[in-house]
Amino acid sequence: MTDNVADAGPTSGTLSRARIGWEICLVLAISVGQSAVYSLVALIRAALRTQSLGSQQAQLNPTLDNVAVWNVVYQLLDIFFSLALVGMVVYLLWEPGTNALRRMGLDFTRFGSDLGRGLLLAAVIGIPGLGLYAVGRMMGITVSVVASPLDAAWWTIPLLILSAIRAALTEEIIFIVYLRDRLERLGWGNWTIILSAAALRGAYHAYQGYGAIVGNFVMGVVFGWCYKRWGRVMPLVIAHTLLDTVAFVGYPLAAALWPGVFAPPK
Repeated sequence: MTDNVADAGPTSGTLSRARIGWEICLVLAISVGQSAVYSLVALIRAALRTQSLGSQQAQLNPTLDNVAVWNVVYQLLDIFFSLALVGMVVYLLWEPGTNALRRMGLDFTRFGSDLGRGLLLAAVIGIPGLGLYAVGRMMGITVSVVASPLDAAWWTIPLLILSAIRAALTEEIIFIVYLRDRLERLGWGNWTIILSAAALRGAYHAYQGYGAIVGNFVMGVVFGWCYKRWGRVMPLVIAHTLLDTVAFVGYPLAAALWPGVFAPPK
């Protein structure tokens, strides 16, 4: 009696179109796709309220427990399990004889150039993004985003930096690297992939209002183009981490200096 080894399933290098499609659906359903659905529902619910969007708020890094030590524990666990999803996606991208991290450019072999590109991207995205947020707040189409607790403790900044790294790895590896790899195997064209991933990124941030959808869609287009051109995700991760770190850590100062734009509505 012979073993039908070939019937065990396709190898990672010869995935069938149906298997790739199901894999994409499942990955999105337990990660950024799930968040995008909840985000769109949150936007619809906010739009249906009698209050305008401008008078509502969204918290990005809420306190998870009133007792400080348990809040830290829960925050660290939340970050760990979020990164576990990223690890699963990297595992799916791993192929025999190749290093998935090196193939996607998530390593330190070109850290100098990656850092320079990351700083440039952070400036190109961050400065207009700040302006777009301010305009959205003045127009009442963007909610007040509470990026971090105003009553910061000694452990707040390290946790916020870890949250920024978590967000950067989650979004850039799934939106940019994973979707491009899988959708290219399905025969999708370059700009179809870039625009689709950017649209999903916009939906992922829809709970922040219409301005955030536009801003994150543009960010997704720029990041998608850069990844295709450079072949490395590290500059995108650096840029995203810098953007979120500045937003999270600098939020209390911004709320104090420009309460009309950044402080939560009373």
